[in-house]
Amino acid sequence: MGNCGTREESAVVSNAQVQQLHTSSSLAVKNANNNATDKRHIHNRSISDLSDPSTPRNLEDFRKNSVLYTHVIAFTLYELETITKSFRSDYILGEGGFGTVYKGYIDENVRVGLKSLPVAVKVLNKEGLQGHREWLTEVNFLGQLRHPNLVKLIGYCCEDDHRLLVYEFMFRGSLENHLFRKTTVPLPWARRMMIALGAAKGLAFLHNAERPVIYRDFKTSNILLDSDYTAKLSDFGLAKAGPQGDETHVSTRVMGTYGYAAPEYVMTGHLTARSDVYSFGVVLLELLTGRKSVDKTKPSKEQNLVDWARPKLNDKRKLLQIIDPRLESQYSIRAAQKACSLAYYCLSQNPKARPLMSDVVETLEPLQSGNDAIEYSSMGTTPFVRGGVPDYRMRQRLINNVGSGASCRSPNSNCSPNGPAACRVR
Repeated sequence: MGNCGTREESAVVSNAQVQQLHTSSSLAVKNANNNATDKRHIHNRSISDLSDPSTPRNLEDFRKNSVLYTHVIAFTLYELETITKSFRSDYILGEGGFGTVYKGYIDENVRVGLKSLPVAVKVLNKEGLQGHREWLTEVNFLGQLRHPNLVKLIGYCCEDDHRLLVYEFMFRGSLENHLFRKTTVPLPWARRMMIALGAAKGLAFLHNAERPVIYRDFKTSNILLDSDYTAKLSDFGLAKAGPQGDETHVSTRVMGTYGYAAPEYVMTGHLTARSDVYSFGVVLLELLTGRKSVDKTKPSKEQNLVDWARPKLNDKRKLLQIIDPRLESQYSIRAAQKACSLAYYCLSQNPKARPLMSDVVETLEPLQSGNDAIEYSSMGTTPFVRGGVPDYRMRQRLINNVGSGASCRSPNSNCSPNGPAACRVR
């Protein structure tokens, strides 16, 4: 249905929505008790949910917006059991807090008219307290949002106490596996920058919606890669609708992953789009260093990646020391310095000093496929200052702190920093 980001996204799906989803999913199932389902799950909604002005109050309100979900398929439990061979163990793709993810395949044998497509089926852990709520949140957001850098929600199942989600299958798995599994071939520099840009575009799309969406759980395990290594954000269970009007933040219970959450959010529970920017900075740092955000196997001073690396990011003499040694120095110094400078500002303790995600996208685009030799235009020696606080607004770019004498560290004699393309990893 195209770009739905201009519609208002709600962070919480009401009980009326549960009823509507249950009704749709149960058309092929006899004796489905919708009212009982509603009553079973009403205790999962908090006082703040009930007072959310964007939450539909009754079934009629939801029906007015039901067109938003017309491209999402309501599967029966039998259909999903069929495509996963009754959730066979050798079909498991992974497991997480929500539950288990299985690989499946849908086609006309499952339902007439279905396009042949490999899918991933996520099954709610019935014992999880947050599972149902997160399931509703995912259906609500991904049922409305469409973007090349968001994983596509194919359908869902809401039958009795079963809650399942069906996504497009991502052939390359998670960024986490590609970065940190010792058995995998190290990601080359150009591919890391491509993944960073794709993930940044996904976040920028969410933040620039008419009602901004705060992702809240940006990390390498939630960035999935398709066959072409296109990055797509997955797992919207913790996503929240952003502040509106004169609101400066959303107050919420602190949730997320240690090592990625912004410090001000952890301290106060105040959530803004800049909280996501901090998390992006952590992931960018992981891409640059090849290290995990938190690694207890490292010496004590190096266990927290941000604490160890950020002071070096703005030091030309030290920043190249933290670049992933598996890259074998086959990258442009100019590109490395610009990427490190971007990470430095994303990880600022002051949220207002962090760039907007749209500015992050602008900064990463020239670093793609050898374009990192392109000079930024209209760049000064310091970032634009607004009210005494470094800020990034409306196409303002990061500082270009690389001198004209920058050179490539590659041993390849044919590589020239002044040529049309920068050095890339083989």
